[in-house]
Amino acid sequence: MNKTDDPPEVLARFQSELELVEILARQVLRTLGPHAELGELLSFGQEGLLDAARRYDPERGVPFRGYANFRVRGAILDGVRDHARLPRRIHARLEGLAAAARFSEGAADDLSAPPVPGATRADADDALADHLAGMATAMAMGLVAITGYGDGGEASAIDQGDSPEEAAARSELQSIVRETIAGLPQEEAELVRRHYLAGERFDRVAQDLGLSKSWASRLHTRAMGRLTKRLRGL
Repeated sequence: MNKTDDPPEVLARFQSELELVEILARQVLRTLGPHAELGELLSFGQEGLLDAARRYDPERGVPFRGYANFRVRGAILDGVRDHARLPRRIHARLEGLAAAARFSEGAADDLSAPPVPGATRADADDALADHLAGMATAMAMGLVAITGYGDGGEASAIDQGDSPEEAAARSELQSIVRETIAGLPQEEAELVRRHYLAGERFDRVAQDLGLSKSWASRLHTRAMGRLTKRLRGL
């Protein structure tokens, strides 16, 4: 992590939210238990914070802490998945957390936008309910995703075997997802299918499709919203 060439405003942003890194690292540590070390999680998080400090655009009107939250959490989760061989259940839990965080990151622009003229409290409640439902869908997708990327020597999940009930539930939800993504727009369907059902890294799928990370996150959020509506109708 080389900060020597960064301007003072970037370094100031970085220093201002080091506490956030520790908060998020400890949250992830509670999920992983003995499978991770706090020092390693802090290192991943600081890398994510520095990247956020460099990319942050104050003209968008989003507070830096809110902007950094998604990127720090994502950097910690990505770091763990890339550097540790974890039991599949722990790996699946991380995938669920990462999917929910990615959904919220993609929705951040909408959530920080000024209220729509004429919008009521009921409209705001409906929007929040939709957001929470989308997060739940994303988390469920992560929990049943194909885990263990297995390319380039990266970490993969250690298969300890599901119970018959868990295996049946996983298989059923994967079948439902395969059917429902067929109706998504092409890029959204490709992101969802390749990341969750083919086990490819999200950032590599986005790169292969020629999408920026931020746009890929927004497409992912839209896809989760559409999937939520389709799953509600089943």
